[in-house]
Amino acid sequence: MLKRIIALSALLVSACSDGDNSAVPSWFREAGSVVDSGTFGSATVNNLGIQNGERSYALSLANRFAEEVPDMVNFDFDSATLDPQARSILDLQANWIKQFPEVRFKVYGHTDAVGSSAYNKQLGLRRARAVVSYLSAQGIDRDRLEAVVSLGKTQPLVVTQGRERQNRRTVTEVTGFVDRHPTVMDGKYAQIIYRDYIASAVAAPGIEGLTSSGGGE
Repeated sequence: MLKRIIALSALLVSACSDGDNSAVPSWFREAGSVVDSGTFGSATVNNLGIQNGERSYALSLANRFAEEVPDMVNFDFDSATLDPQARSILDLQANWIKQFPEVRFKVYGHTDAVGSSAYNKQLGLRRARAVVSYLSAQGIDRDRLEAVVSLGKTQPLVVTQGRERQNRRTVTEVTGFVDRHPTVMDGKYAQIIYRDYIASAVAAPGIEGLTSSGGGE
């Protein structure tokens, strides 16, 4: 019996010394330490941080928007026309934006490096306005959408002087709250969570055929 105990102890020591030992029980750790990976209580910490202003709810929404829906659409060379692929992406954006009527968004317009800076700045702005117009047509309050920023060709995703489709784009971002609302922790947060819960049971429009294709400006 003693030999079995010694062998088992040696096996545990060997396992602990080889790589990650987080899944191996230890006589020197508190009960439950193996189960808790260090994230227990994170949701409460996040909620308290938002309520006391230590964390920005707008920033949290911005990160979530970028993670849950495509925030960028692309354009053909020297064009501000939304193709079917762009409209499919904007349908997803609109579906997400409708869940948060307290939030404002900006649409940034970009171009590739072909053409003058002045022309590309106007082209980028036209692209941003085309996106805003489409989102507005989907039932989103126009006052929550801004297309006043055009970055022209100054911030390429792919550094090239040629016709690069990835650079011909708009990017939609969360920018803050309507009427300078600093937070929504005034009794309305539950309404937002409830809308989000209801929307989670509804199938969002799919993104079919959203593959990159070649092109220019």
